[in-house]
Amino acid sequence: MDMNNQPQPVMQKSLPNATAVLVLGICSIVFFCFYGIIGLTCGIIALVLASKDKNRYNADPAGWTEASLKNLNAGKVCAIIGTVLSSLFLVYVVIVLAFVGTVLTHLPWSDIANT
Repeated sequence: MDMNNQPQPVMQKSLPNATAVLVLGICSIVFFCFYGIIGLTCGIIALVLASKDKNRYNADPAGWTEASLKNLNAGKVCAIIGTVLSSLFLVYVVIVLAFVGTVLTHLPWSDIANT
């Protein structure tokens, strides 16, 4: 019996950044409340890594495990949510600081400091 005609099993690997994307995506949601900076940074890094791994997956879908693709997609969704939340919170902080700065310049003691 000739064993050479049987198809060889394809060795699938995990996408290299799938776990990192998932962790960074979750961190972007958790840390959005730190003035939006940490969450925004984690979210953007996760989205860049997810894009690179998605291109790797599209080049050879049979070479990667389905579990790593699911982790990649879940991390990407978390990163998008975290990036949006962080961006909104950063805009909120800027608006509040601008409002507080405007109010503080119109208080009575601000005229004393200017004289």
